[in-house]
Amino acid sequence: MGMFLAVLGAALAVALPCIGSSKGVGIASEAANGLTALQPDKFGKLLVLQLLPGTQGLYGFIISIMVTLNIGILGGKPIRGKVGCLYFAACIAMALGGLFSAIYQGRVCATGINIIAKQPKDSSKAIVSASLVELYALLSFIISFLIIININKL
Repeated sequence: MGMFLAVLGAALAVALPCIGSSKGVGIASEAANGLTALQPDKFGKLLVLQLLPGTQGLYGFIISIMVTLNIGILGGKPIRGKVGCLYFAACIAMALGGLFSAIYQGRVCATGINIIAKQPKDSSKAIVSASLVELYALLSFIISFLIIININKL
């Protein structure tokens, strides 16, 4: 049962942030594509805002890899139920934090694209606003990371 919970946690840690990232990048890209069609010279400024919501998927991927390597799915000894629960709990922070922050970051990026459409020199304001949402994805990543590296010390 412990191995199942750890693997389920690892799967959720990567799947949910990737779902959120794809939704967030999609929201930002829809807004950017409309503006790029009218003003192609702004593509470079818009690209950063399109990419930002994609980072949560990467954070989830790293957490999933850490768990997978720690539990030794292939050829490793089975882990206890308690340890599997701990890995699952560690992964949930990244799974949920990544899912929701990516979606909301995509929405903030879309509004930032509207700022760039009207005031191109204010693109840094749009990036800073989107980066504030990124902070919560990083907090989720850090707590998941710290829990995972300390599970083996039990």
